[in-house]
Amino acid sequence: MLERSQVAAPRALTAQRVAGFTESVIREMTRLAHQYNALNLAQGYPGFPAPEAMKRAAIEAIENDINQYAITWGAKRLRDAISAKYQWYQGMDVDPETMITVTCGATEGMMAALLALINPGDEIIVFEPFYENYGPDGILSGATPRYVTLHEPDWSLDPDELAAAFNNHTKAIVLNTPNNPTGKVFTREELAMIAALCQKWDVVAVTDEIYEHIVYEGREHISMATLPGMAERTVTVNGASKTYSVTGWRVGWVIAAPPLTNAIRKVHDFLTVGAPAPLQEGVAVALGFGTDYYAQLARDYRERRDFMLEALTAAGFRCFKPYGAYYVMTDFSAFGFEDDLTFAEYLVKEIGIAAVPGSSFYHDAVLGRQKIRFAYAQPLDILQRAGERLRRLRA
Repeated sequence: MLERSQVAAPRALTAQRVAGFTESVIREMTRLAHQYNALNLAQGYPGFPAPEAMKRAAIEAIENDINQYAITWGAKRLRDAISAKYQWYQGMDVDPETMITVTCGATEGMMAALLALINPGDEIIVFEPFYENYGPDGILSGATPRYVTLHEPDWSLDPDELAAAFNNHTKAIVLNTPNNPTGKVFTREELAMIAALCQKWDVVAVTDEIYEHIVYEGREHISMATLPGMAERTVTVNGASKTYSVTGWRVGWVIAAPPLTNAIRKVHDFLTVGAPAPLQEGVAVALGFGTDYYAQLARDYRERRDFMLEALTAAGFRCFKPYGAYYVMTDFSAFGFEDDLTFAEYLVKEIGIAAVPGSSFYHDAVLGRQKIRFAYAQPLDILQRAGERLRRLRA
């Protein structure tokens, strides 16, 4: 029989790195939307059919037994299509053999990139409010995040605050443009400021450009990799989910210079092996769509944006006008609720609308306690029903 001194002390069976993680607030709100039969304006999935040509290509691929592993870093047809699109759209020369990694969505692409870049003790810079995955991505990769605040009402960037975040420990900066949750589209001047700091401190820019085609009122999406001196130190993360209404397909990609791609491909290989082979064939077809498709996409989303801004303002929200993506951040302080969690719960249970508490987009919950985010990537009839329900708030 073991003596007391020989008995091992109890220890946690889970890793410390996940101790502070909670359920995704966005996906929790989707669950609550189902529970209370509410309109889901929380999770950012497009509520529209995928393009017919895209679906048909995926179906034909399955029927033709393209059902086994594709090349780990992506089917050649898809990599060639990605390369061709970036050439005409952003003027980027992207070698499909050495610069592209096809991933299981942009989410995996971001994680694979950070795991390939970060060493223990490194820091990453994250703009806030931020998409909720970025904080955990940094922690899982071993990085210490430093947050730089985008200031309302136009989500402006303070140059001094940004410069102060860089130091000898900074390895990467995470940039999302067009931005979730604010709808901010970073200007060329802002990108140039970030690029200069990246070059000064030898930092890699990891850019999430998933909303690249959803921009309004003359705003222009600019890929960081196209700026002088940034091609060798930019990792561009993107995917098919938002542009083609296929968030469930999980096909994304990462573009980077060959030395960075080599490292990212190794991580990707051991994370997921590869993205779904038949769905890659469908995405390859979609990437061949002409400019009319993307122009119509932006027009359709602008119509929805304008409707939601009017409905929310009429209901008593203070709206921060988005110029990209399909979200609108609002201030709900006029309604007198103590915090965003209480208000979000009231909205879903009593009004029948699910939205996302603002605190989930900040490292300090206090900064978002009077904010809430609505997604408007739904058919107009759904948004009209939401507008009718919002009027009950005013009353």
